[in-house]
Amino acid sequence: MARKNLLLSVTGQGASQDVQEARSEYASRGASRSMMLSLEEMAENSKKLVSGEAIVSLDPNLIDGSFVSDRIEDDEEGFTLLKEGMEKEGQLQPILVRPHPDQPGRYMVVFGHRRTKAASELGIPVQAIVKNLEAIAHIIFQGQENTRRANLTFIEKALFARKLTEMGQTKETIRSALSVDDTLLSRMASIVEVIPLEVINAIGAARSVGRDRWEELKKLFLLPKATELASQVISSTEFLSMEPTSRFNHLLETVKAARRQGRKPADSVQSGAWSASDNQVAATFTNSGKAFSLSLKSKDASEFGQYISSNLEGLYRAFKEAKTRNQGD
Repeated sequence: MARKNLLLSVTGQGASQDVQEARSEYASRGASRSMMLSLEEMAENSKKLVSGEAIVSLDPNLIDGSFVSDRIEDDEEGFTLLKEGMEKEGQLQPILVRPHPDQPGRYMVVFGHRRTKAASELGIPVQAIVKNLEAIAHIIFQGQENTRRANLTFIEKALFARKLTEMGQTKETIRSALSVDDTLLSRMASIVEVIPLEVINAIGAARSVGRDRWEELKKLFLLPKATELASQVISSTEFLSMEPTSRFNHLLETVKAARRQGRKPADSVQSGAWSASDNQVAATFTNSGKAFSLSLKSKDASEFGQYISSNLEGLYRAFKEAKTRNQGD
């Protein structure tokens, strides 16, 4: 009975509402909060132990990457933030590995590649769940984790599906890994079959470009000489100086303009780049004659873009006045 009363006093059950609120406020601060977080972590780890999923500390140098990659490029900024967070606060979530199928004593990442890399660079062990998995289960775990975290772009998922198909995996396995239906899987397959891999890799992950816009680009590649024109674009200095989303937009507008005008990209579309003297903002632009696109990036991009958009009326009046003066001359 004494133990029951002790637990009631800790949890607050049976106490008055004012007392419970006071305890709740205290529990959100200081050592009490740390103790609660530790208890929650212990409870979560206990669940994993009961299910046979013990969390262990592993040397990251004993862990190899997955046998199937699912990324086009690394997010360097995101990785830097992850690494800094792990250095300050520790590793908040364990990775999942399985015993290496071909090398005894080593492991293979199922998911958690960036956490493993960060631990290796920091020179610390990585917290991991070790699970005996066959190849198909590995694929499903890897795909579903990345889908749940929503950190793969549409085109990365499409390429992942293509790699799994080339490995001989069934549609059922691929659908389960990516949590997609037959219709979306077919659209993914058609896009990466029509658009050349060298073009997709040259563009990159393009995080803000979704399914419909990749579908639009795919339709352009069904036209004669589209691949030849795209090869010219992706090898240009202007294209290579852009970030992935701007590369996609530049390629799309260039091929569309060439289709309309029947000219080569160099004749139909102008492009360029600009950067401020203090390097706080940079811009890239494309001009196809009827359309002009401007993309800003770097530290002050958001504020500068907001400034431009809020002063469009004044900028346009200044443009008209300058145009009138020039015509008068």
